[in-house]
Amino acid sequence: MIGLLGRRALWSARYGGGRGRRIRHLPVVDQGVCGRLKYDRRVLHGRGEEISVIDRLLADCRTGRSGCLTITGEPGVGKTALLEYAASAAEGLRVMRSTGIESEAHLPFAGLHLLLRPALDRIDALPAPQARALRGAFGLAPAEPGDRMLVGIALLSLLAEFADQGPLLCLVDDAQWLDRASVEALLFAARRLDAEGIALIVAARTGFAAPGLAQLPLTGLDAPAAAELLAEHAAALSPVDRYRVLAEAQGNPLALLELPAALAADPTVLAGQALPMTGTVQAAFLDQVRRLPEPSRHLLLVAAAEDTGDRDVVLRAAADLGCRPTDLVPAEEADLLRVDNSTVRFRHPLVRSAVYQAAPISLRLVVHTALAEVLDQPEDADRRAWHRAVVATGPDAQVAAELESTAQRAAARSGYAAAAAAYERAAQLTSPGPDHARRLVLAAEAAAEEGDVERMAELARRGAAHADDLALTVRANRIRAAAAFHHGSLRTACRLLAEAAALTRDDDPSLAAHMMLDAVHAAWYLGEREIAETADQLDALPLPPEDPLTHVAHLLTWVVRSAIGQGDRRPQNLTRLIAAARRTGFGGPHDTILVGATSLQAAGHDTEAHQVAGELLARCRTLGQLGRTAPVLACLARASTFLSRHSDAWDEATQALQLARELRHRQWIAETTGILAYLAAVSGDAQDCHAFADEALTAPEPGVTAPGTPWAHWALALLELGHSRWEAALNRLATLHAGPVRHQLPGLRSIPDLIEAAVRLGRPADAREPLARLDDWARQTEQPWIDAHVHRCRALLAPEADAEELYRAALRLHPDDRQFERARTALLYGEWLRRMRRKSDARGQLRDAHETFRRLGATPWAQRARAELDATGEVAPRPEAADGALAVLTPQEGKIIRLAARGLSNRDIAAQLFLSPRTVGYHLYKAFPKLGVTARAELAALDLLDTVEHRPHPGAVPPSSAPSQERAHQQARSPNLTKHH
Repeated sequence: MIGLLGRRALWSARYGGGRGRRIRHLPVVDQGVCGRLKYDRRVLHGRGEEISVIDRLLADCRTGRSGCLTITGEPGVGKTALLEYAASAAEGLRVMRSTGIESEAHLPFAGLHLLLRPALDRIDALPAPQARALRGAFGLAPAEPGDRMLVGIALLSLLAEFADQGPLLCLVDDAQWLDRASVEALLFAARRLDAEGIALIVAARTGFAAPGLAQLPLTGLDAPAAAELLAEHAAALSPVDRYRVLAEAQGNPLALLELPAALAADPTVLAGQALPMTGTVQAAFLDQVRRLPEPSRHLLLVAAAEDTGDRDVVLRAAADLGCRPTDLVPAEEADLLRVDNSTVRFRHPLVRSAVYQAAPISLRLVVHTALAEVLDQPEDADRRAWHRAVVATGPDAQVAAELESTAQRAAARSGYAAAAAAYERAAQLTSPGPDHARRLVLAAEAAAEEGDVERMAELARRGAAHADDLALTVRANRIRAAAAFHHGSLRTACRLLAEAAALTRDDDPSLAAHMMLDAVHAAWYLGEREIAETADQLDALPLPPEDPLTHVAHLLTWVVRSAIGQGDRRPQNLTRLIAAARRTGFGGPHDTILVGATSLQAAGHDTEAHQVAGELLARCRTLGQLGRTAPVLACLARASTFLSRHSDAWDEATQALQLARELRHRQWIAETTGILAYLAAVSGDAQDCHAFADEALTAPEPGVTAPGTPWAHWALALLELGHSRWEAALNRLATLHAGPVRHQLPGLRSIPDLIEAAVRLGRPADAREPLARLDDWARQTEQPWIDAHVHRCRALLAPEADAEELYRAALRLHPDDRQFERARTALLYGEWLRRMRRKSDARGQLRDAHETFRRLGATPWAQRARAELDATGEVAPRPEAADGALAVLTPQEGKIIRLAARGLSNRDIAAQLFLSPRTVGYHLYKAFPKLGVTARAELAALDLLDTVEHRPHPGAVPPSSAPSQERAHQQARSPNLTKHH
């Protein structure tokens, strides 16, 4: 026993006060077990299967593979115990840890900062935009407005950099209490872990959403395991009490450990109606708390209200309530608190919850006031503001202003969820008037940046209802329109945007034009009447001629009117409008450049659209604007598809779809699934084609055509056409061309398919009107590739005397960058020559078509060409599946190899694909032997860039002449190899 003087000396040393500079607890990177209790299957009763899952994850990590696991369950079910087991079993791994704290949920990146503290000295090794984003997020440098998802990429890069010295285990407990910004970044990075040697285990309560990660839901122990655990820790219980505890605990391990102590202190604790499990366990904790002296209870309440675990802050605030450092002793001896030289931590989150919830409201307010008083350093401003906000019970101008400043700092660090919460609380503490409405609109704008559609709509509605200022009303309605657009309520979006633009058209025509550009975009998916109305409103805005936005607006209205058969459709005017928009850089800002690129596609200028979208994508990646990347990738994927760059299009569309799903952008989900359905149709993958088409055809609301409808119908028709199922193809295309969205890109570009199907069925009359539309579009755009389609379609309908010259003219007009369509023309011409019994002439056309289809991986089309070639007496090579170099690779390897073949470094490839450089090196290491190469320089000689293949060829095996794995690994991992283009 320590004597009284010895104990006082010990506590003075450990808990000595003073108002000096506070030092936050620095989490230690554990080297292996690091002295922790060694858990095993005998200690964790009934968790053998769960431990096996963790053991496999750690084993993979030791071999350089990454993995993630989310453990979910009710409080006390054993999530933390499994994390402790993982830490104890992590021999040879370094361990990083973080724990969510409920009161820190409004502080952006607080949980992530705690996890990454040991690795922050590696930030300089990251690409500059990522390093800036991470420093700004953690308050290590002035924050720069940026994309909130960029922190997720920076997290991935930093963890990979830190794991370069050896495998790493990251443990995150109570993730349900992490701030939204930390959760978003953590999940973004977790979904992209691959070959870094990182194991991530996240524990959270049931309901924590972690899509894309492996799930390990925990339930209560089975009866034998529960009885064994209870017998081990409460052997003195009578049979009756043992039965009562087992019945009440329902297999919850924490309840099995805590209820016996509570029952011993108060035999009536389990009497009467059973409580919900969380309430039962909290009651057991609370019973222990109530037996403490009053000063100790007050000190516990301060610790429960303080969000960082800073021992100095807790003791200084508790001093205002008459507490002394020695008052911690009873709480620690009761095993309610864990205290060290710098931190005060509760043994279990439910202890904190029980203490705080049981305290009278008046006492809580006293505690929060005391905490606000001691948080007197500049870096404590945000926490101080929130403590004062808890105390405020009515309008308080000073606290509201402090919260607004907190919100501004959070938004600058891309912590938009925290910013929205602070702005909203500031509005609640503001008397009715301009500031009240302004803060609600600011909250709505922050929620919009976060992507919280429901919340942004509600906050904007409240802001608009209280706004007397015209500019504020416009801002609120613009947010409401954005929410409606994300929801798929396109008519509502159009109406709100038009109303907002009308309010500001005279005072700020440029702002009005931006909103009307959005309105035209929404109307594009509705129908011809809506397009005409919004285009008229956009044209009527009093934009000055020198405004760059003027040229983009004029180009857009010309294009959309042309698509619905209205307005000025002279080609010389289109040329002039494109040239004027090009001179201004398509308006400058991101959104207007994207409008310009999309307009170019609608005008048939695919090559220039691809260039503009590619430059915009490079800017998005350089600046880390992931939220804006999905629509740019979708635009680029469309252009790549039209230019027969099918493998590039597949990569771009899959990246766009992944980002759109993470950001909950329904519009781009529909668009990209439609593109992917088309690409799957080209390759003959019926299963993928139908799956993607079904998703694209899902309407967001009744009575509205799904945004992906035209692409889905075109894809399904192309799938039928490739297999010569003419009737089914024509029915699909007739649905598209008779529908309200035939003006969209698939409508015009699928006309040659419709004509081919109609002619094959002996129904040339069905092709006359579509051909007239195609011919009209060709005259407007003056694009040779469209003229080639016109000649091909006329050849299908022409008499024998005229058909041959039309086919030849089509082949002359097809550009070299549209190989798929040129091969289709060659196929049709070869088929015609064979019917004319000119087999020798037919063979040349069919041979060229077959080779192109085979190289592109267009399996059904290659089969058609081979069948025709066989009929001429020439045997074509088999099989028809894509047998280019990439056929032996996995999809991820194929993407990486194509980029490496262009000369990109591992770091450049990682930035493009949102991976870590270590993962890129790993996949190159695996791919080189399959391709039979030993150096990046050899990739340029392989046939890589035209293959549509998006899945490994069944049964593909690495060539027998493959180089050694070690040599390939050295070449793949080398960061300083010369680039070859």
